[in-house]
Amino acid sequence: MRKQKHKTGTFVRIALAEGSFGYGRLLESPYVAFYKHKTTSPDSELAGIASKPILFKTAVRNLALDSWEFIGWRALEEHLTQPLVRFMQDVGDFRRCTIFDTAGNERAAEPQECVGLERAAVWEKESIEERLLDALLGRPNADEERLKVRLR
Repeated sequence: MRKQKHKTGTFVRIALAEGSFGYGRLLESPYVAFYKHKTTSPDSELAGIASKPILFKTAVRNLALDSWEFIGWRALEEHLTQPLVRFMQDVGDFRRCTIFDTAGNERAAEPQECVGLERAAVWEKESIEERLLDALLGRPNADEERLKVRLR
């Protein structure tokens, strides 16, 4: 089977550890939006999937995409084309943070300003699948918690 090009707007179906399926949508590489949509049998109804709320958007390694099933394509809705805002935090001095977005904007920030933002990180296949399942089941995810901004 030929490898499919990772095209912005493509929907992916992700087999989750407990036998259900989660769904995502490719944004500008390497970012993926993950839907609040979990099924026990494969769903390919793109309009239905696209109507669900977004749980989170984050960067994912291309190798993960190669293991997920591409189920269709639609142009991205306007809310999915907005720049994604991320933060970085200095390992040596946690008070030094930077907020930046995918449009190229960047500024220094206080750690408190980073609360609720996604840390700049690229997720591996197993970690992102676990995070998605945890989010769909409403439970905390250890990796996500570990990546939150450090306030002291």
